[in-house]
Amino acid sequence: MTSDTLLRFIFSDKQVRGQWLHLSDSLQQMLQNHDYPLAVKQLLAELVVATSLLTATLKFEGEIAVQLQGDGPVRFAAVNGNHKQQFRGVVRLQSELQGDSFRQLIGEGYLLVTISPEQGERYQGIIPLAGDSLTETLEAYFTQSEQLPTRLYLHTDVQDNTIAGGMLLQVLPVDPAKAKLDFDDLVVLTNTLTKDELLQLPAEQLLYRLYHEQQVEVFPTQPVSFFCGCSWQKCENAIVSLGKEVISEHIDSGQLDITCEYCNKVYQFNADDLTQIVARL
Repeated sequence: MTSDTLLRFIFSDKQVRGQWLHLSDSLQQMLQNHDYPLAVKQLLAELVVATSLLTATLKFEGEIAVQLQGDGPVRFAAVNGNHKQQFRGVVRLQSELQGDSFRQLIGEGYLLVTISPEQGERYQGIIPLAGDSLTETLEAYFTQSEQLPTRLYLHTDVQDNTIAGGMLLQVLPVDPAKAKLDFDDLVVLTNTLTKDELLQLPAEQLLYRLYHEQQVEVFPTQPVSFFCGCSWQKCENAIVSLGKEVISEHIDSGQLDITCEYCNKVYQFNADDLTQIVARL
């Protein structure tokens, strides 16, 4: 199987579109430098898959940020994705885990989805967390914010193989009545999907197994990758925002280190580097 791939498909005689996603190497790259508990790794992997699937629904070039904020042990979890299917993610913990379910991790809180087109206005949707899973919350988001019936299927294995997969079905906004009937019929078929099938089968084989009596048209695959985007220049800009007084204190101490929260790369600015920055202010 080709890993780290997104595949879009539509049903020729039904008003429904779909997406299939499989991640392996890119997920490993994102997680390898973080010492998250297993349950947190699983949550972040699900959030990455969901964000990539949501990003693939964009009809323009831009970015999506999907955030979970709660009062549980996981205070904040976020994944950023773009139309190139590049993603990065981070989790911030505020207490020890008391369980591994979605609600035991997040507690009470909110889902925020921020859509930022390269051309056009930024949009943000926010809803309270729904049910006891990320899929239930995201499906509620689509119902409330997009008014498009959507079904998500997310599965991960981050303990043994560091792989994750997902599928998304969504109605096409053409003929709402027919689209809803088509969607309900296809959901019945897709609900037979198992974790092993989603994580192990190639896309074409899986689609045939689920929809062999349907007319399915598939589009070229798109690679998915982890892309942090951190750089020396971005860290330097962050240092500039501290102001001369704070920077001067670090000059006296000899060094200022900035660690990227997404990839954990450390950028070290010595006294000479900091002096040059102050000279330009």
